[in-house]
Amino acid sequence: MLTAIFPGTFDPITNGHVDLITRASLLFPRLIVAVAESPAKKTLFPLSERVDLASTALEHLLNVEVIGYTNLMANFAKEHNATVLIRGVRTTHDFEYERQLAEINRNLKADLDTIFLMPSLATGFISSTIVKDVALHEGDISTLVPTHVKIALLKHLF
Repeated sequence: MLTAIFPGTFDPITNGHVDLITRASLLFPRLIVAVAESPAKKTLFPLSERVDLASTALEHLLNVEVIGYTNLMANFAKEHNATVLIRGVRTTHDFEYERQLAEINRNLKADLDTIFLMPSLATGFISSTIVKDVALHEGDISTLVPTHVKIALLKHLF
């Protein structure tokens, strides 16, 4: 069975992520949402909570599995027999960064290809960083994240 991976930090998962993952789930029989530990990033949520939040947000997608990981993406892909990575790209800046990641991943695992998906017009402006900033300044994030994520984010911030 062809397995694809949608990796990310998901700190927290947003409606933009859910949209891209939903669309990617229609393209592959098995999709793993790989939630990265990312020690270099100062995440608000611990890995286990990010996995739980993503699992709840995506529970309606029957061919999607959410797994936390701490190793190299190429090694994670080997462990799960995946040959495709899915990445969302909003801007040319995103593309340049993602292209570098795609090249190193292919260098580490020759059969690992990366497919870039463009966000929908309705969600293309959403990022986890923006969501956290809006919430921190007491703005309404109801349309940016699933309800359970909004509740968890507000608990962490206030």
